[in-house]
Amino acid sequence: MEKTDILSLSLEEIEKVLVANGEKKFRAKQVFQWLHVKRVFDFDKMTDISVQLRGRLKEIFCINGLFVQKKLESHMDNTVKYLYGLSDGNFVETVLMEYNYGHSICVSTQVGCKMGCRFCASAIAGYVRSLEPSEILMQIYETEKNSGVKVSGIVLMGIGEPLDNYDNVVKFLKLLSDKNGNNMSLRHVSLSTCGIVPRIYDLAELRLGLTLSVSLHSADNIRRSEIMPVNRTYNIEKLLEACRYYIDRTGRRITFEYAVIDGVNSSEADADKLASLLRGMNCHVNLIPVNKVKERNYHTARSGVVEFAKLLDKCGINATVRRTLGSDIEAACGQLRRDAAEQNRNEKGGADR
Repeated sequence: MEKTDILSLSLEEIEKVLVANGEKKFRAKQVFQWLHVKRVFDFDKMTDISVQLRGRLKEIFCINGLFVQKKLESHMDNTVKYLYGLSDGNFVETVLMEYNYGHSICVSTQVGCKMGCRFCASAIAGYVRSLEPSEILMQIYETEKNSGVKVSGIVLMGIGEPLDNYDNVVKFLKLLSDKNGNNMSLRHVSLSTCGIVPRIYDLAELRLGLTLSVSLHSADNIRRSEIMPVNRTYNIEKLLEACRYYIDRTGRRITFEYAVIDGVNSSEADADKLASLLRGMNCHVNLIPVNKVKERNYHTARSGVVEFAKLLDKCGINATVRRTLGSDIEAACGQLRRDAAEQNRNEKGGADR
């Protein structure tokens, strides 16, 4: 019998399974809290549950674990980057960041990415699959355990496109905020998307309270399509229409991410066009120095990003420059996974010869 991934189940789903197996409904809450409050991932250690039930749990369920394959710690700002190994041999990346207000974690939602943004390393090693809700959750649980710190903010901005894994991501968010488990307010969660328009409408209807961050990176359709292939399907006009709907429906401000790339989208004309595009919207612009990726030829001088922020400010657009973290450990998403996948291929090739 194939076992069910219990960490991906809601409390109600666990209740149904246990009741169908002749157990009392309240047992489900005990198990749920062992997993999501006490963070115990061994059924034998759930001591207020009978030995008989523990045995039955092991027969029915599995617990999707992760293991630390590699850990890099920044000597500049205490950023920690984890390469996590999954049960099927794939890898994802997670970044723990320290701020004045506490610790924030950037989690991955897929193994690889289909979106193909030209300046991003996430898609270079190829797309494999989407992560289960448990595999997104476990990035938080294992990082807190390994680091000894409590995470106060979560960013879905690691490897993968969250809205391309919509159902699993929404289930993860509901598990994260369940009052019987983590009970985290989703106002402490930010979800970043390259702009899958239909899913923005779907997300708006849920009114989860999270912050939506939209990767814009250009105010020109031709240029945006060159660096972000998703724009060929959902152009800027369709994207902004969906964003306005999200703002109206949720009452939440949207953050527009803009990676300033020298010679691509960094001119005064680019700033004017961006300002015209966003003027009047309840939004904020987060300017990002583009990360160095060895397979790409894009680069940014931080002084250029600061200058671009000044240009937007003159146009009346609220913009900030994102603080660069973990630059000495390649904290940009996708680079560790790329190297690990390449090493695996090389090792496999050597074994076959």
